Amino acid sequence: MNRKNKDIGWYLLFTLPLLTVFTIVVIVPFFIGIRYSFFEWDGMALNPRIFVGFDNFLRLPSDQHFINSAVITTLFTVVSVISINLLGLIFALIATSKLRVRNIGRTMLFMPYLIGGLILGYIWRFILRDVMQTIGEITGWEGIFVNWFLDPTLAFWGMVVVATWQMAGYIMIIYITGLQSISDEVIEAANVDGASYWQTLLRIRFPLLMPSFTICLFMTLNHCFRIFDVNLALTGGGPARATVMFAMNIHQEIFALNNYGYGQAKAIVFFLIVALVTLFQVRMTKKREVMM
Repeated sequence: MNRKNKDIGWYLLFTLPLLTVFTIVVIVPFFIGIRYSFFEWDGMALNPRIFVGFDNFLRLPSDQHFINSAVITTLFTVVSVISINLLGLIFALIATSKLRVRNIGRTMLFMPYLIGGLILGYIWRFILRDVMQTIGEITGWEGIFVNWFLDPTLAFWGMVVVATWQMAGYIMIIYITGLQSISDEVIEAANVDGASYWQTLLRIRFPLLMPSFTICLFMTLNHCFRIFDVNLALTGGGPARATVMFAMNIHQEIFALNNYGYGQAKAIVFFLIVALVTLFQVRMTKKREVMM
């Protein structure tokens, strides 16, 4: 046996347990879910499954709750992706500067990502509901300090604030890695040529950061589309279903309404939407990397 075959054998030995777990936990349930999407079923093993073909998928365009959740999720994703990446990039630029507190700053900014989504949601729910309302009652500024979850618009922006606060520190780490990989010689050459800070930033740093932009956009798009734990803990979908995201709508369909087959159809469509959007984003930003 030559060395190449030995290496392949070792690779298979170490990756086989992971592939086995991935297949059992992800691949097999995924295809079982596709099968169930063609049935009308309440999820109870003793109850019959009625084959309905594509009827579950044909119901989706007339499902107003599903359409509303799609619109809310799309709007939330667009706003959050912009705010997370913008704030993460600003944090990265500050953290790679010559400030003495930059190392402490990195740690503090990264810490929100380490908090679980449910805990994070409950913390911010307490702040945006109880603390804000109490401040308004104490100061008499009840028109400014209000319970955010009584107003659909404020509840939506509360979701954006929490998602941004949670993810910006993590995205910052990726941007820091990208900034530190840029050769100092390139920056010094630009400075010698008389380039200002903004010219260096826009014409040298940003183009060379395209691989980091690709990764960060992919991760934030994926995270924001699939967000569930923060949505559940922070707003619960309220007020008046104004913040029910894609994932929560599917969860309610399956576990609250017991429409297992129809909920699986929603999940399949949801998966296809997220896959197509993220693949399109990666393809476009990869092209941009080549052009740069």
